[in-house]
Amino acid sequence: MEKLQSSMERADILLEALPYIRRFYNKTIVIKYGGHVMVDQDLKDKFARDVVMMKYIGINPVVVHGGGPQIGGFLKKLGKESKFIQGMRVTDEETMNIVEMVLVGMVNKEIVGLINRHGGKAVGLSGKDGNLVEAEKYYLNDEKAKSTPSEIIDIGLVGKVKAVNAGLIVSLAASGFIPVIAPTGMGENGETYNINADIVAGEVAAALNAEKLLLLTDVAGVLDAEKNLINTMTNREALRLIEEGIVEGGMFPKVKCCLKALRGGVKKAHIVDGRLKHAILLEIFTDEGIGTQIVL
Repeated sequence: MEKLQSSMERADILLEALPYIRRFYNKTIVIKYGGHVMVDQDLKDKFARDVVMMKYIGINPVVVHGGGPQIGGFLKKLGKESKFIQGMRVTDEETMNIVEMVLVGMVNKEIVGLINRHGGKAVGLSGKDGNLVEAEKYYLNDEKAKSTPSEIIDIGLVGKVKAVNAGLIVSLAASGFIPVIAPTGMGENGETYNINADIVAGEVAAALNAEKLLLLTDVAGVLDAEKNLINTMTNREALRLIEEGIVEGGMFPKVKCCLKALRGGVKKAHIVDGRLKHAILLEIFTDEGIGTQIVL
């Protein structure tokens, strides 16, 4: 009897997911893959299976990944110190070569391999492939570095997205592939830029007019002044929390990225705790979700 009851409960879960499967059929969902989920083997496997499941039920997942800890670890092995200013990695030419090798040659291929091993058809891309991400040099200025209000700070080969040529992603998705994108971009003279993965994910989501942007992180979501999880917040509420200093630190750029993506045409943005097993499925296919969703 207990076994039958358990089976019935599983059927209820599937039925709860049905309207969401119908709603998101043939829609694009961009997932920023980063944080603890990238280093825990069990979470990595579950993430890959979740992405494959999305593709099989008719959703088009697009993965954009980070790799900061992996880059830092490799630099340390080579005896090269990681230097940050205002949370941004200072990236000289030597460091950029290592960043590109780690992000494109190692991390990207590991994710592609995981997805393929679990039954998907993933293809790894960098910003150079098909001129996918056009970039330009990014400078820290007085808005980013308040301690030096009149100075523009050069942090090397760090870029910002100038344009995303989404045709390649659309073609791959239509052919049954799952694009996995490393957050690098190409400048007008062929130089490679290191770009924040959240920013790349947001720009890719806007270029694809995605249904959703999901940022996987290592916290429950956006918290209010009493440290309670905010399940849903609007653009206006998010700006108020930023102004009041409640959204700060590492959450500040994530929320700003979500707001920019929404203004670019993305329907909803979500900040989700990637430390939870099947975090993506829980956020997309259940009535309550688990993280913070942001809407205009």
